[in-house]
Amino acid sequence: MTTLFTPDHEWLQIDGDVATIGITDYAQSQLGDVVFVELPKVGRALKKAEAAAVVESVKAASDVYAPITGDVVEVNEAITAEPALVNSDAGGKAWFFKMRIADRSELGGLLDEAAYNAHTA
Repeated sequence: MTTLFTPDHEWLQIDGDVATIGITDYAQSQLGDVVFVELPKVGRALKKAEAAAVVESVKAASDVYAPITGDVVEVNEAITAEPALVNSDAGGKAWFFKMRIADRSELGGLLDEAAYNAHTA
């Protein structure tokens, strides 16, 4: 499995033709205490850079963008029931949604962990 990052602080874990998407630990630390998460509907077709989900904290509401083009195949209902999971496990249990990858060439524009860490430094 490969993990990639966007400059907008989303992470993608690539497993075959499915990408699991969440927000980075850096993003959740900037947001503060997460109080609400709105996820896309299963089956929704997303274009790269389209707003896909919303995460609200005590400080602000932020969109989570689709890092690639594809269809939503699964959403993580655990984080709508318990939004604080985003703060405690942003890179793990608090994934937002899974997408079927429509165009693998889009993955080439994403950052690896070293490049993402340099971006947030």
